[in-house]
Amino acid sequence: AYDIDDLVIGDHLRQDSAQSLLHAGMPFDVNLLESERQRITRLLQDKGYYRFHKDFLTYRADTARGTYRVGLTLRLLPYQRRKEDIPEPHRPYTVRYVNIITDHEGLTQQGDDAYRSLDSMQIGGYHLYYKDKFFLRPRALLEYNRIRAYAPYSDNDVQQTYSQIGRLRAVKYSHIRFSEVADTDSIDAFLFLAKSQNKSVSFEVEGTNSAGDLGAAASVSFEHRNVFRGSELFTFRVRGAYEAITGLGSSDDFVNDNYMEYGVESSLNFPRFMFPFVSSAFKRRVRATSEVGLKYTAQIRPEFSRTLASASWSYRWNDNRRFRHRLDLVDINYVYMPHTSELFREYLDQMTQRNSLLKASYEDQLVVRMGYSFTYNSGGNTMLRTPTQDSYSIRFNVEEAGNLLYAASKLVHSRPKEGGNYVLASIPFAQYVKADFDFSKNYLIDLRNAFVFHVGLGVAYPYGNTKVLPFEKRYFAGGANSVRGWSVRSLGPGTYRGSVDGRMDFINQTGDIKLDLNMEYRTHLFWKLNGAVFVDAGNIWTIRSDSQQEGGLFKLNEFYKQIAVAYGLGIRFDLDYLILRFDGGMKAVNPVETGKMRYPLLRPRFSRDFAFHFAVGYPF
Repeated sequence: AYDIDDLVIGDHLRQDSAQSLLHAGMPFDVNLLESERQRITRLLQDKGYYRFHKDFLTYRADTARGTYRVGLTLRLLPYQRRKEDIPEPHRPYTVRYVNIITDHEGLTQQGDDAYRSLDSMQIGGYHLYYKDKFFLRPRALLEYNRIRAYAPYSDNDVQQTYSQIGRLRAVKYSHIRFSEVADTDSIDAFLFLAKSQNKSVSFEVEGTNSAGDLGAAASVSFEHRNVFRGSELFTFRVRGAYEAITGLGSSDDFVNDNYMEYGVESSLNFPRFMFPFVSSAFKRRVRATSEVGLKYTAQIRPEFSRTLASASWSYRWNDNRRFRHRLDLVDINYVYMPHTSELFREYLDQMTQRNSLLKASYEDQLVVRMGYSFTYNSGGNTMLRTPTQDSYSIRFNVEEAGNLLYAASKLVHSRPKEGGNYVLASIPFAQYVKADFDFSKNYLIDLRNAFVFHVGLGVAYPYGNTKVLPFEKRYFAGGANSVRGWSVRSLGPGTYRGSVDGRMDFINQTGDIKLDLNMEYRTHLFWKLNGAVFVDAGNIWTIRSDSQQEGGLFKLNEFYKQIAVAYGLGIRFDLDYLILRFDGGMKAVNPVETGKMRYPLLRPRFSRDFAFHFAVGYPF
C-alpha cells in the first residue's frame, strides 16, 4: 500500500508502477526495499524535485499473527529542511539560467563569485563566461551541455553533462553546482570547466631481435587536443626502424643490404557524429566520435621494397555503456611493390608451385572496404576487469570490399582484358564479404568462482574479382585467444599438416571459415592472483579446394571430425586497470594425426603437445 498525500508525486509513481521492485507475494527483502527507495528518488529527481532525497520515503511493516505475511506500506514524508521547520509539500524546480564558466582552475582561490569579473556572452538562457577568449567554441560548450535552461531540473541531465564533458580531451575536469533563486521555484545551474594542456610530444625507442638479426626503432608523436577549439584530437607520428639482416644472397640487383622501414601516420578525431544526414537528437543522445586517418609506410629489404598506404573514415558511438557501434564508412589500403630483385622473383616462382598464397602477398593490390560492428555487453566492459555478476556479451561484425569498384570498372570495360581481373588504374582490387559472430556467457558461482563459455564463428567469401582472400583478411587458429594447445597460426586448415621442408607454413595455415568453442573455470586464488582451468576446441577451413592446402576444404559431413581440442591451466594477475594472463595449453585431440597419435590426451608428450601464451586481458 501507499501513503502519499501529494497528488502530483502519487501520479508520477502510478505512471511508473510497472518499474516498481515491490509486489504482493514477494519475499520480504530489506535490500529490495532500499533499492526501491533509490529508484523512486531518481525518478522524482528527474521530474524536477531538486531537493528530494530517499530519507523522505519510509516503510511501515505489519506482521499478521500466526502467519508469515507482512503488510507493507510505503509512506512519503513532507519536506522539512530541519526538524524544527514547518512541513511543506515537495516542490519541483525549474532551471532558470545555465552559467558556463571556463578557465575555472584560475578562479578557485578567489571565491565562488570570482567568475563575475570575466568577460561574458549570453545566448538565450545560457550565460558563458571566459577569460581573454573561449578555449572551446561557444557552440561546442552548448552542444556538450545537457542541462536545459527554462526546463524542469533533471538529475539525469546533470549526469549526462558530466559524461559528455568527460569525453573532451581539452577539459581537465568539470564541476556542476546549483543555486536556488530566492522566493521562487527556480534554480540557476553553474558548470565550471578547467582547461587541460593542449599539446604534447612523446618519444619512443625500442630494440628488436628477429631470429638473431638485431635492430632498433624510434618514433616521435605529436598530439593537439583542441585543434579547432572543439576538443578535436589531432595526432601525427613519425617512425623509423633499422635491422641488420641476412638476405637471400649477394646481388647487385638488391635494393639495400639491410632492412629499413620508415613511415608517417596522422589522424583527426572529432568527439561528435560528423555526418550531414544524422539528426541533432541522435547526435545529442549518443556518445559518438568521428575519425579520419592517413598512413604511409615504406619497407626496404635486400630482396624487395614495398610501400603501404591507407586512408580511413570511421565512426564510433555508444547508446549507453553496454551498446557499442563502429562504422567504417570507407577504408582504403594500397600495397605497392616498386622493386623486387631478380633472385627474389625466382624464389617466388619456385614457391608458387606449392604455395599459391605467397606470391599474392607480394603483388600490387588495392582493398577498398566498408564495415560495421556491433557489441553488447550486459555487464559493461569486462574485458579488463573481473566480472562481479552474471553477464553475457554479443559481438557481430560484417564488412565488404570491392563492390563499388567492380561496378565502376564494369561500366568502363564490359569484360576484363585477356580474361584477367578488373583493375583500377592498372591495379587489381579485392572483392569479398566477411562476417563474424561471437557470444560469451559468464556464470558467477560466487564472488570467487565463475564459469565462462564462448562461441566464435567467422565466414569470409571471395568472389567476383578475387579468387583468394587478401592474406591479412584470412582466419588463423591457435594462439592465446583460440585453441590454446597450439601456438598462433599453427593449426589447420582442416587436417592440413602445415609444414614446408619440416618448417611451419604460416602462409598456408589460413582459411575462410573459423570456429572457436571455449569453456573456462575461473577462480580467485589470493591477493591479485587468479587461476583458470580451460578446454578449447575449434579449427579453420577453406571454402575452395586448394591443392596446396590438402585436407583444408570445409565439408558438412566431415568438419566436426576435424575439430581440434586442447586443455590447460592459466594464471592471471588482476591489477585493476590491467590483467596480465599466462596460459599453458596441451593438445587433447589432434585432427592432423591418425590412429593413437590422434589423441595426445591419452599419451601426452610435453615437448610435442604444450604451448605457452602471454596476453593482456581475458580471452573472451
